[in-house]
Amino acid sequence: MRKVLIIVSNANAIGPNHRRTGIFLPEVAHPYAEFEAANYTIDFASLTGETPYLDALNLAGDPQNLAFLTGNGWAAMQKAIKLADADVSAYDAIFIPGGLAPMVDMPENILLKAVIKEAYELNDVIGAVCHGPVSLLNVKLSDGSYLVAGKNITSFTNEEEQNYAAADVPFLLQTALTNQGAKFHEAEPWSDYSIADGNLVTGQNPASAKGVAQKMIKLLEDQ
Repeated sequence: MRKVLIIVSNANAIGPNHRRTGIFLPEVAHPYAEFEAANYTIDFASLTGETPYLDALNLAGDPQNLAFLTGNGWAAMQKAIKLADADVSAYDAIFIPGGLAPMVDMPENILLKAVIKEAYELNDVIGAVCHGPVSLLNVKLSDGSYLVAGKNITSFTNEEEQNYAAADVPFLLQTALTNQGAKFHEAEPWSDYSIADGNLVTGQNPASAKGVAQKMIKLLEDQ
């Protein structure tokens, strides 16, 4: 049975105005539903081991969001282990959902960078959506190169950010990824868009979360 580790942020506020935030509900709920339907084992780890936060609870009317909240998903996420206690080698894939929270505690987290490097070099499938690809930023591989350098990648775009949280985020994610050599791709704002480059899968925004999971599953089934 395939095993997926979902790594989540512990942040609950961002920026000078302390905007409330967390993991954006559909960005974890929709992939969770896809992994569950594929009969994968799904575990959660957070950076600190404390209970993570959810954002966009106003979207709970969506069937998969509601299923996550009332079924096994949110219950498991609340019991997320500390990332330092996770055995990365035990997993076939890692997934990082977005929301603004990862922009707070994931850009420079040394352990997270080491975990992603290890998983990538083990040829695991790595997926991230929306602001989740900030987890890929500053990851250096064994040869000293940035993981994102030369890779076809997407994330929440500068255009989307201007109309969402430009006053709250510490930097623009699209710009930061591009500055580390990523070949950045984008579709229409808020449209469903995801891209795979080797075992690396990224999605542009909340609408793209399901597609990221589906591409990850295809990669895993094709291995």
